[in-house]
Amino acid sequence: MNVAPVSSNGYGQLDAQIAQLMQCKPLVEHEVQALCEKAKEILMEENNVQPVKCPVTICGDIHGQFHDLAELFRIGGKCPDTNYLFMGDYVDRGYYSVETATLLVALKVRYPDRITILRGNHESRQITQVYGFYDECLRKYGNANVWKIFTDLFDYFPLTALVESEIFCLHGGLSPSIDTLDHVRQLDRVQEVPHEGPMCDLLWSDPDDRCGWGISPRGAGYTFGHDISEQFNHTNNLKLVARAHQLVMEGYNWGHVSRLWIDDWDDNCYCRCQLLQEHKVVTIFSAPNYCYRCGNMASILEVDDNMGHTFIQFEPAPRRGEPDVTRRTPDYFL
Repeated sequence: MNVAPVSSNGYGQLDAQIAQLMQCKPLVEHEVQALCEKAKEILMEENNVQPVKCPVTICGDIHGQFHDLAELFRIGGKCPDTNYLFMGDYVDRGYYSVETATLLVALKVRYPDRITILRGNHESRQITQVYGFYDECLRKYGNANVWKIFTDLFDYFPLTALVESEIFCLHGGLSPSIDTLDHVRQLDRVQEVPHEGPMCDLLWSDPDDRCGWGISPRGAGYTFGHDISEQFNHTNNLKLVARAHQLVMEGYNWGHVSRLWIDDWDDNCYCRCQLLQEHKVVTIFSAPNYCYRCGNMASILEVDDNMGHTFIQFEPAPRRGEPDVTRRTPDYFL
């Protein structure tokens, strides 16, 4: 085995592996295993509500679309020059789940304070056996060892993140079992994603136009209305819930508007009513032309030092040697 010389910073081999992965070339099995063992040590020290400082760029689903992930880094900046927060769903559906997951884990090991990788509902054993990652590992490695290595590691991914105590980031949505961030912190996350309960809800739920809680058409999690998100944000002193999980055609979508009329009396004692509107939830989706057929834009959300935010939209990266449409992919809802 050829091993890259160790550079002065002690990361020579890992830097060489990242360079190889950036060319969409997978690592061999024993390298994946060693990388994931190191990543597990790092992730074990992270919180269920992992604190994140700004500036940071928040990203949604990737789903094995490796070339689009490379385009995301080209547009948003390389890690560690840019701090990143990924909100889950790195695998399944796309051609390159192995390379995508391995690259993000390698970056986490190399720059643990510069990149945060949360768990999505597809980072699970059951879902990856249906939607592509398991089959891809068999095809590329000849056995299921790498699939098992990664799915064991997924159990350690943080469930949520909190940007400067103001933006609550997670893959799916809220849960009727969770009122406060402390409730999230108390969950035992080191397990396969349950079929129900608060951990399941955080990874599966979706915002809805109706008030209150609803039955999710996905068969897991809940739908939650603007009254739910407004109360959750108020209770936890949050300004925004940022999440992924849903295809949105423009790459991002604001939801759950809070409206407040303010009486503003001028010098002549005339009342000028002012309508203030605040969005409580935003959905971010970072897989352009999802499943190579949906025609959607992708986006990332840049949060600057002053907590100002800018969305950057992007289109699919140029591809060589791939058909425009893959074999038929399963429908999104289970």
